Amino acid sequence: MSSTRSLASVDEIHAYLIDQLNSALRRPGMFSQHDAALRMLMDHLLFVECQPEALAEEQRAWASRGAWTSTGVAGLFQELMPGGYDQHCVASVYAEFAHRRGWLRPDHLLPAGEHHALRARVRPWAQADRSWADVISEFGPPSILFGGTSPLYSKTLGYLGEDPDEPMVFFHLWNGSTPALESAWPELEEPVLLAVRFGDAPFDEAFIFTPEGQRRRPELDSLCR
Repeated sequence: MSSTRSLASVDEIHAYLIDQLNSALRRPGMFSQHDAALRMLMDHLLFVECQPEALAEEQRAWASRGAWTSTGVAGLFQELMPGGYDQHCVASVYAEFAHRRGWLRPDHLLPAGEHHALRARVRPWAQADRSWADVISEFGPPSILFGGTSPLYSKTLGYLGEDPDEPMVFFHLWNGSTPALESAWPELEEPVLLAVRFGDAPFDEAFIFTPEGQRRRPELDSLCR
């Protein structure tokens, strides 16, 4: 006796991959090789969209801005952030590409005026040490949270405006270099803000480091060993 099996349509496959990508961006701890998982999902989406070369083109654009190294996006964050890098930092870079492709599904968007005001005042605001609670109090809930809500973990908060051409604004928060699985307690009571990042400037110039972020940046001589 024979049976027939129906297959998902192209639109269903496309929607499924977008759902999986958004889940992977928000929950980087699900994957041991997070950037590889993101690249795979994006490769599949671009295959469905008949533009398989688009991710390689984006990687060349990252390289031109200094955001792509021999170890991918992660290598640059290792040079800028204490204790190596966190997967949510890498996810934020891929999220920018996903946003431009129309794949990103934020929890909400900031009205154009609010998003412009955020960008205008964040540079002087970040000249003082800030915590996770300070960011939420000043700018409200993020459009997308990369990482969990537990204070045990570092995380990145992303803010998007209604205009898709305006840059995403990222707040990189840190709570120690010891993995939570190896320590019963976080290093700090809550994550502290190390840097704010936005814009298309050369990658290292797109960061606004808080005083705490400057103090905790890796020493240049240690990077050269």
